[in-house]
Amino acid sequence: MKQLTKAEEEVMQLLWQLQEANVASIIAEMPTPKPAYNTISTIIRILENKEFVSHRKEGKGYIYFPIIQKEDYSSQSLNKLMNNYFNGSFRNMVSFFVKKNDMDIKDLEQILKELDKEK
Repeated sequence: MKQLTKAEEEVMQLLWQLQEANVASIIAEMPTPKPAYNTISTIIRILENKEFVSHRKEGKGYIYFPIIQKEDYSSQSLNKLMNNYFNGSFRNMVSFFVKKNDMDIKDLEQILKELDKEK
């Protein structure tokens, strides 16, 4: 799976949230200052070329929708982060985030309880 730029990821986050949208609807969800229509249209075409997005014709325009699930992209990105920065060790990655976020034992116990519920 290809990596996304920050701008591409921002558009994908909105498409995952909206499930389907035209360019104007995507822009409407973006913070001010709003990007130009042509900018978002170009990003959408790039996302189609990367096979993250597809479209269907509706009236005179197009409706765009994600063809890659958010969970799949998140998993791939997390694995890349773990491999590139933590020598492929999940333990090293979690340890880093625990230390950087100043988590205490209660926080860790709560995470473990939530993980046990999902099993």
